[in-house]
Amino acid sequence: MVEFSVSSGDHERALRAPVVRRVAIDLAIMTAVGLFLAIIGPFGSIQMPLAWRLVSWLGFAYAGYAIYRPMGFVVDRAEAMLELPRAALWFAATLVATVPMAALVWITGHLPPPIPLPGLEEGLLHYFYVFVIGGGVVALFHVIRARGDAADDPGTAPGKRLDTAIADQDPDHAIAAPPAGDNPLLDQLPAELGSDVIALEMEDHYVRVHTALGSDLVLMRMRDAVAYLGETDGRQVHRSWWVARGAVEDVKREGRNVRLVLPRGIEAPVARAQVAELRGAGWF
Repeated sequence: MVEFSVSSGDHERALRAPVVRRVAIDLAIMTAVGLFLAIIGPFGSIQMPLAWRLVSWLGFAYAGYAIYRPMGFVVDRAEAMLELPRAALWFAATLVATVPMAALVWITGHLPPPIPLPGLEEGLLHYFYVFVIGGGVVALFHVIRARGDAADDPGTAPGKRLDTAIADQDPDHAIAAPPAGDNPLLDQLPAELGSDVIALEMEDHYVRVHTALGSDLVLMRMRDAVAYLGETDGRQVHRSWWVARGAVEDVKREGRNVRLVLPRGIEAPVARAQVAELRGAGWF
């Protein structure tokens, strides 16, 4: 069966617009970070002329963004597969991303060639310095994002069922299921995907809506997408996944890891804390 994932031009532009906006905001933050580091001149760089510090630190800031930012995708996938704490995964990802960043800083700092190789102690110290700055910037982004999400959405406590959180929220802020024919979730899907939603997968600030015919990205919060499904029998089985109960075809077990097999070969991970409850509810 062919999976449709191509949307109309208007839909693609609607998806790109917030991405461009967020990247612009991120780069503005990195510009501020680069300017701040250039002014204070950490790790002995204060001895360099201001103009050179500005060029160097701004360049490192933008390069760091290009190196560290993609690690978010790796963390999302690792969290879904390994069921490890997100903070621990980000720490490990930052350790890994610091390797190419440290190499870039070392090479840049010793131009023109030949580039000397650092000794073990010097290399570890250099790596530590870069990790301190890189890790600090990563932490800064998490704080900014967390505050932005909190201001925009009260959120769902970790480990709490999404459908329960929606029911428990302030009635004044509750999202009522829309009338038939006027569904902000389904209305954003290409017509060829139909309306038989089998799963929702969170991808950063987007939700990938899986139907029986294909999938597409929708710019929406997970909690809103679930609310727009109305009375559909399903639940959040993982931090990043909601699954329609009737769509479960099989269950895969690999040690302590459990995955629900859905149509079109989709596999949704089940949080370990949810396994006993799903089994008790007759899901498998």
